[in-house]
Amino acid sequence: MLVKKIPIPGLFVTATDTGVGKTIIASAIARTLHQRGKRVAVLKPAASGCYHSREAWVSEDAEMLAAASDTHHPLDLICPNRFEEPLAPAVAARRARGEMDYAAIDRSVQIMSRDADCFVVEGVGGVLVPMDDRYVLRDLIVAFGVPAIIVARAGLGTINHTLLTIESLRSVGVEVLGVVINQYPADNASVAEETNPREIERISRVPILCIASQEPFTPPHIGPGVMAAVGQVDWESKMSAGNMPRP
Repeated sequence: MLVKKIPIPGLFVTATDTGVGKTIIASAIARTLHQRGKRVAVLKPAASGCYHSREAWVSEDAEMLAAASDTHHPLDLICPNRFEEPLAPAVAARRARGEMDYAAIDRSVQIMSRDADCFVVEGVGGVLVPMDDRYVLRDLIVAFGVPAIIVARAGLGTINHTLLTIESLRSVGVEVLGVVINQYPADNASVAEETNPREIERISRVPILCIASQEPFTPPHIGPGVMAAVGQVDWESKMSAGNMPRP
């Protein structure tokens, strides 16, 4: 067992690929829940592409999650595994002569769960990105036992990437709550961008939870269009606590 199940209601934010906008959507979900009066714990189990500050590696993604949730927990808990090079975690850890610390991830979950109502976890890359020589990110989602949402691009190619991600998660018993289409160019959408959401829903039978508009992104600021889209979803009712069956 990699880690214990998350003991409070939560969800895992993954994506079809890197650079799709997991962080801004996860942060918008955390901020929405916080604005609704929830005490929100946030976690980024691992991050690569970190920068060095005050004798420590800092994850910009973790900083944004912390700001959005208004958490009092330190960044060491929010992101327990941090690596310099912007590579898959397994590769980044190997090149840094380190390894993925699952005990630290588990410690973060158990500590932050004690004074929180719900948990928002943001992944790294896609669901099959290697965490080490044995496990991929999908294995961590299974271990946490919470449902997942998938952040997807709007444009051409996203049907294939999204359906593959859904199929991969379903194959190991992870409940897929829905898809968030991110970076949607509302003012000049192509035919592919206009029709992709309906096709994803039709084929997968997974709902499109919301469509977030394409806006300038300057962390920790979250654009009003993204907040408005994410704010339409009843996230509280979709969360569940570590009750997904292990395969």
